[in-house]
Amino acid sequence: MVELELEKTYLLKELPEGLEGNRSEIISDAFVPISAKHPVLRLRHRGNNYELTKKQPIDDADPSRQNEHTIQLTPEEAAAFDAVSAKRFSKRCYYCTVDGHQAEVDIYLGDLAGLAVVDFEFMTDEALQSFTMPRICLADITQEEALAGKKYVDLQSVLQKYNYKPLFLQETN
Repeated sequence: MVELELEKTYLLKELPEGLEGNRSEIISDAFVPISAKHPVLRLRHRGNNYELTKKQPIDDADPSRQNEHTIQLTPEEAAAFDAVSAKRFSKRCYYCTVDGHQAEVDIYLGDLAGLAVVDFEFMTDEALQSFTMPRICLADITQEEALAGKKYVDLQSVLQKYNYKPLFLQETN
């Protein structure tokens, strides 16, 4: 089944209050094709679940509107797919509420440590278009280049233009 995903991503200037009290999980993503600037296939591993998602922008100039198709994979299928990808990252995703809206706060780990963003998904184009950036956010980065295969240092020129300061949480797991 193909679903329409309406989403905005913001660079955080501060973490939401009480973030660590919310449900969270470690998510690892790998992307294909590795030669693409914006890979459209994503292998996601969280807990014992593996899924393959194809995300394609409806309009290449607007990544906030994408068709998304997801299928579940066995561990063996996931391992085969993972073997062909060199673009990957891990993050701790917190499920919380920010300014009355459901949000996913991503605190990146490993090579992207220091990067923190928040995603908001919308049910309608009207909700997407009328959304106001929350005060804890620094900038709308929905249109920025994909993170897969990058290191924090690779993003410095983009982050500097927003005056971004690295954000961290102590990882306890």
